[in-house]
Amino acid sequence: MLYLASSSPRRREILSKAGISFEVLVPNVDERLLDPSLPPSALAKEEARLKCYAIHALHSNDEVLAADTVVILEGKALGKPKDEEDCLRMLMSQAGKREVVLTAYHYLGKGKEIARTVKSYVTFAPFSEEEARAYIERKKPLDKAGGYGIQDDSGLIASFEGSFANVMGLPIEDLRAHVFPEE
Repeated sequence: MLYLASSSPRRREILSKAGISFEVLVPNVDERLLDPSLPPSALAKEEARLKCYAIHALHSNDEVLAADTVVILEGKALGKPKDEEDCLRMLMSQAGKREVVLTAYHYLGKGKEIARTVKSYVTFAPFSEEEARAYIERKKPLDKAGGYGIQDDSGLIASFEGSFANVMGLPIEDLRAHVFPEE
């Protein structure tokens, strides 16, 4: 049995579309215990590791997959917005700029442990505050790192490089190559 240690509906969607059978178990990991002095990529790796181990401790004979995605703009991590105004501030800071999206994943099972980080880039189109507010109202992106979803067809994103699924929160191509090559 594969357990996905995540509450993300997007990660569930990506695994389901890939035809991978799994069950969801949401780990109880307090992100506030992570060392805030770590760089964003190290924080993502550590959070994925902690989530994976939390579920693996309960299901040690099964497979566990956990992930954490971080958006980095001009060297600073953008988390999930606190509210709509924070989301608007975040989106306006991204307008017309290119950012890095890192997803760290951690897998335990079948006698192996795999920890990898996948990098993609998102370039935003220039957009107005009105367009950003309309997007927030329509899509309610408060549960997404960076305050947006690449899959939302918002018109805010000009282009991306790398894995679309990675920007959504789970780099399925990398998982297929390194964790599930026989699936």
